[in-house]
Amino acid sequence: MSFKTDSVTNMAKSATQYVCTECGWTGAKWFGRCPECGQWGTIEEFHEARPGKTRSPGASNSSGRRTQASVLSAEAQAQPISQVGSESVERVPTGFEEFDRVLGGGVVPGSVMLVAGEPGIGKSTLLLETAGNVARSQPGSVLYISGEESQAQVRMRASRVGAIDDSLLLAATTDLGTVLGLIEQTKPSLAIVDSAQTITSQDVDGISGGSTQVREVASALIDLAKTYDIPVMLVGHVTKDGAIAGPRTLEHLVDVVCQFEGDSQTALRMLHAAKNRFGPTDEVGCFDMSGQGIEEVKDPARLFLSASEAPVEGTCVTFTLDGHRSLPIEIQALVTASVLPTPRRNANGIDANRLAMLAAVLYRHGKVNLLTRDLYVSTIAGGLAKEPGCDLAVAAALASANSAKPIAKTTCAIGEISLTGQVRPVPQLAHRLSEAARLGFTRAVVPVHRGGRATKPSAGLEVIEVSTLADALEALGAR
Repeated sequence: MSFKTDSVTNMAKSATQYVCTECGWTGAKWFGRCPECGQWGTIEEFHEARPGKTRSPGASNSSGRRTQASVLSAEAQAQPISQVGSESVERVPTGFEEFDRVLGGGVVPGSVMLVAGEPGIGKSTLLLETAGNVARSQPGSVLYISGEESQAQVRMRASRVGAIDDSLLLAATTDLGTVLGLIEQTKPSLAIVDSAQTITSQDVDGISGGSTQVREVASALIDLAKTYDIPVMLVGHVTKDGAIAGPRTLEHLVDVVCQFEGDSQTALRMLHAAKNRFGPTDEVGCFDMSGQGIEEVKDPARLFLSASEAPVEGTCVTFTLDGHRSLPIEIQALVTASVLPTPRRNANGIDANRLAMLAAVLYRHGKVNLLTRDLYVSTIAGGLAKEPGCDLAVAAALASANSAKPIAKTTCAIGEISLTGQVRPVPQLAHRLSEAARLGFTRAVVPVHRGGRATKPSAGLEVIEVSTLADALEALGAR
């Protein structure tokens, strides 16, 4: 009798595990602090689904010997990699060139993609417009399943963004079984689930959006996508820290993870691929959020430059890299006399610690004293100039604002500044200079090439190489 009781107890224990929602650690015991990542309060109870009583093909008989060998299907047979077919996969275009650029050319059939972002950033709008584009251009239907809105609410948004099409099917449910049944019944060319945190399964315990439910929902949708070769897009929520809600294993399970980012104060939206099994992860797509929905921005270069043609003191343009795309960033600086014991150092779009360092380097190696002045540095249209290659432009803008000498609008500065006052090389300088020449810049102040060779200039662009901060300020006319 005691043996049976122990067996039942062991079965109950094995059916319950504890999972860390931050790193995905699993164990049979609860901890207040995760032993893997060290985070507090992230361990949650996870009930494993009980498997059915099935007999393995290679089960043993009473004598302990196998009665039959395991029979593998044709798909499971191991074969030399040289003999594996390399059939080309036809991707499904999303209707947005910027979206296709990030995905590597379109959506791969049978793949599962997760699009995450802050509330109100435009995730649902982007995918609803994508559903409308695919429904109009591809044979078959597109299934859009909403767990947050009713069918009437989705219909209102679709009318506003122009995503009305007879091939676009709408459904509103939060039950995982219903979602799987709809996908199996319609077999769409694209399925969108908005969102993964609102769908719940009746087979496992846990609240909606918890690690247990999110893991079960993602696993079921991935199995269905691979079985029927249907691409599935999931909308993912983020936490207050900006991380994707749910266990980290969710990001490991899906094929593509995209982050939809942007400043709520501006209309610019950026789509980055944090993970992509079928394409690059260093591409970025630019979109514009308006009252009529989301529009792609194929040439975002002019967004980060001011419209003024006359040179203004305290401004300097640099070129930063975002994936394979080079973007111009205009740095604006304001230098005023300080009335406080500790002068202000306000930065918007650049690192505040970097600003303090550049002010000290300007004083020591550039002979520009800003230590007792209030410094205000900002970028235009929410651009980010946190790359080290933007140091020279920030220093030039500060020096120009301090001396009241404007820098020509057709001059740009690219380079990293060290604590010794040296101007260090930056990666892919030729790509940045090519973009500067395309936008009409005529002069570029850049660091000396690592190998001592002269930098190859682009057509119509004069390249001035400098090795120190003092030489750069002289070339820019900011002293």
